[in-house]
Amino acid sequence: MNDDILTQVRKHRIIVAMRGVPSERMTAAAQAMYEGGIRMLEITFNQNDPQTADRTAAAIRAVNAAMGGRMLVGAGTVLTAAQARAAVEAGAKYLLSPNLDLEVMAEAHRLGTAMIPGAMTPSEVACAWKAGAALVKLFPADTLGLPYIKAVAAPLGHIPLLPMGGVNSQNLMEFLSHPSVAGVGVGSNIAKAPLIQAGDFDAVRGLAREFTTQLQ
Repeated sequence: MNDDILTQVRKHRIIVAMRGVPSERMTAAAQAMYEGGIRMLEITFNQNDPQTADRTAAAIRAVNAAMGGRMLVGAGTVLTAAQARAAVEAGAKYLLSPNLDLEVMAEAHRLGTAMIPGAMTPSEVACAWKAGAALVKLFPADTLGLPYIKAVAAPLGHIPLLPMGGVNSQNLMEFLSHPSVAGVGVGSNIAKAPLIQAGDFDAVRGLAREFTTQLQ
């Protein structure tokens, strides 16, 4: 479970988070990103929406059906055990959160699904790893940048990291250059909601390629 997701992250290097994307645009946006070279996608829960469990689950099902297994689809901003269950039942292959919640971690393990919790301090990173994280999302990554990652990784270099927050096409390879960084998470710098809402999928495809061409 954990080894499989970690292997996929190390292979594809980028997970794109889709946040604030209308449900009717979700599959077309996923297709555009796939054509731009993206292979891992995170569909996030919207904690301000009382219907987020049903809507996020429906989006996960729709993207999985449309992509036919060509993208590895996970769920993001998973803050409760109930959301973890809804995502996995809908077909999410991995779960991400901006924080470390041991109840959510335990539920993910019970479900047999890899969990990538968020952390910032060395204590949080170590606690997440001890709790069984597949890798640890260092969030927000741009606040302290690569120097902070180097500092954290000095004593904790055995823990694979996924920096997220502020990763763009200019600093992508800087983040990926560190041996503790298994991959990165990217949000609106690829899944730009105004472009998707406008149906400009050529632009979304182009943004994806700005990132993925650097990996070759």
